[in-house]
Amino acid sequence: MVKATDDHSRPNMPLPHDASIVYRGGLFVLALFACLYAAREVVLPLVLAFFLKLLVQPAMKLLKRLRVPRLVAALLAVALLLGIFFGLADLLSSPAAEWAQRLPQGLPRLQQRVRIISQPMDKLGKLFKHAQSAVVGSGAQPPSSGGTDFQQLLLSTMHHFASGFVWTMLMLFFLLLAGDTFLRRLVEVMPTFGDKRQVIDIAQQVESDISVYLITITIMNTLVGIAIGVGMWLLGLPDPLLWAVTAFMLNYVPIFGPLTGMVMFLAVGMLSLDPLWKAFMPMAVYICVHVTEGEAVTPMILARRFTLNPVLVMASLLFWDWMWGIPGAVLAVPLLAIFKIVCDRVRPLAALGHFIQGERRRVWEP
Repeated sequence: MVKATDDHSRPNMPLPHDASIVYRGGLFVLALFACLYAAREVVLPLVLAFFLKLLVQPAMKLLKRLRVPRLVAALLAVALLLGIFFGLADLLSSPAAEWAQRLPQGLPRLQQRVRIISQPMDKLGKLFKHAQSAVVGSGAQPPSSGGTDFQQLLLSTMHHFASGFVWTMLMLFFLLLAGDTFLRRLVEVMPTFGDKRQVIDIAQQVESDISVYLITITIMNTLVGIAIGVGMWLLGLPDPLLWAVTAFMLNYVPIFGPLTGMVMFLAVGMLSLDPLWKAFMPMAVYICVHVTEGEAVTPMILARRFTLNPVLVMASLLFWDWMWGIPGAVLAVPLLAIFKIVCDRVRPLAALGHFIQGERRRVWEP
């Protein structure tokens, strides 16, 4: 006998009957997203700092139980994150630069190794030549300002990244130092006891669920990185640590990350390994590890807390990638999960929260 979990205990989910409410709500949402897009250089560090705070919140609670002052605990958390980031950057900068120089030069080898993609590679080569002729001109030598323009673009990109990184770390430090101050102030301004309890319930649920999600994903991505690094080392692929960290980072981006990893490991195998059958092994190892983690282990762990509609997850991924780029794609699922938590606990939005929810698992009984 099959018995499905039902929602009879769910409260009524009223739908708006006044079209003007829907109209004003739609205008508010459009204005909000326009502001988030226009002010992304300011808003994105704040959002990243908020999620990093949720990630390190269990460690902060542990330090609080050990009677470590909040200032010291915040400094330790930020210092740990900075140490991990700069340590990995120092270890991987040299091999990453070598591979970046090697990949464009390996295009003819890719054409020879994989005949099935020779035509797309020819088109890609023609595209590169066309782009070079458009930038450089018909002459054989590029103008002297080309290198300067590239250096200026690189410096501008690095300056933008460094600025956002510094502001994110500063905001994270002050958020950790503030603790629950903002939540207490928000509860104090709520007019009724029911509103106060609702705010506390939403805040606790967001902190609990999103912290569990971020910690679980980080742990699973670390295990994926270790498995990929060991697999690449066993295959004899150079710089296995680089591929381990790359797999770790790509796994934060749903769908697009694994697809990018498949293409990347195929190209790396073609450039580095012989014979031809062995060149496909890095991609095969990556697919096996990702399928095991992404389709079996992680869903089993997170199924009780997250049942999001996969179509809306994909739409959220596309939307936030367009809004904020790669950081937006990384934050797409947590943002959608937070929105669902809020909708489930605000009665006028309960129908929208129910719409976001994915299919519940069925319980099989004899």
